[in-house]
Amino acid sequence: MLAVTVIAGILFTWAVLSHRLARWSISAPIAMMVAGILLTRGDDPPMYFDYDTAAVEHAVEVVLALILFVDATEVPRGAIGREKGTVTRLLGGALPLTLGAAFLAALAFFPDRPGWVLAVLATVVVPLDLAPTSAVVRDRRIPARLREVLNVEGGINDGIISPVFLLCVAAAGASHTKSADYTDALLEAVVAAGWAVAAGSAVGWAAGWLLRRSWAHGWTQPAAARLGVLTVPVAAYSLSVALGGNGFVASFVAGVCLAPAMRHLPEDAVETTDDLTALLALALWFLFGQMVNDEFWDGFHLTVVLYAVVAVTLVRMVPVVLVLHGTGMRSRDKAFLGWMGPRGATSIVFGLLAAVELPDESGAFITRVMVITVMVSILLHGLSAEPIARAYARRAAARAEAPHPGGTGGGGPAG
Repeated sequence: MLAVTVIAGILFTWAVLSHRLARWSISAPIAMMVAGILLTRGDDPPMYFDYDTAAVEHAVEVVLALILFVDATEVPRGAIGREKGTVTRLLGGALPLTLGAAFLAALAFFPDRPGWVLAVLATVVVPLDLAPTSAVVRDRRIPARLREVLNVEGGINDGIISPVFLLCVAAAGASHTKSADYTDALLEAVVAAGWAVAAGSAVGWAAGWLLRRSWAHGWTQPAAARLGVLTVPVAAYSLSVALGGNGFVASFVAGVCLAPAMRHLPEDAVETTDDLTALLALALWFLFGQMVNDEFWDGFHLTVVLYAVVAVTLVRMVPVVLVLHGTGMRSRDKAFLGWMGPRGATSIVFGLLAAVELPDESGAFITRVMVITVMVSILLHGLSAEPIARAYARRAAARAEAPHPGGTGGGGPAG
């Protein structure tokens, strides 16, 4: 219980100082990570968690299930329609290319590792998480269109990668057995994904229909509706697991199916679920601080650091710039979307699950690379967020001061 008290105290401290800390790009996830590093370091640390257990595996799956559900339901209303072309290019074109680039880069940096393990690694280092740099998507100095595109992509990106991650983990696990029966492993993963889609669709659609009708007829209240929404990912997760499917994929599908009904519910209907998810995700970031101590300081692995830098920069930037070619978008805007791909909670959960599901050597390798990648992302994206926002502000000011055709420097009609 002392651990809970300490974590709650750290979170409360950040809450009362959040505005001042934001000036130095210190978000809640970063604060919790730093606390985790400090409190779990040393031969006899004040706190320590054994994360290589079945209990932790289920716990992080539940956290991911809630994250995916909230992401699916909180995609800005109308944003997909307004930016359909850009979002389609990013998710349908840039995302597969990014996964492929991450895999090829892994082959170049770690040629002695099995191919399926490197495929798992690619799915671990690619998912986006805007939470560590949340100030960017709220910063009005950044053009609204770009912030909207990032919100939509961030809400759907990790849900698409999740089943790919599961397939790769199944194949990687089979590759370590003597028989190496990939067919059975992949078939089992496909069946599990099928059950997840079925459970998530049924729960999400039924819950959306019932909540929408209940609200329209005045049968419920806002607080009760918020609780009703919270039960949806829990029901989807538990039903899928009971059927032999994957819980967090089912939760994401439930969120996708529920999202249309959310337009007819109170605007804060997902608020309770969102707050609970944020709280659990912060506990995950504290655990990540311990993982930094376990992996980051265990010798200096130059190839891992170089791969991490490539994974958070070129691996995403090149595919994004390529697929957005011909859209008429400014080069600096394409570069911004390519650069702003922070890694975070989803990568942490995938890394933890891979460590549990795969043999020790492969699991430890993926965990080490994941830790370094997330740390590099926090450093690069955190430090660059404010300079990028200032650059956009300067350009906006310059355009506002520039003389209009036929006008004076003040933009008014010629005298």
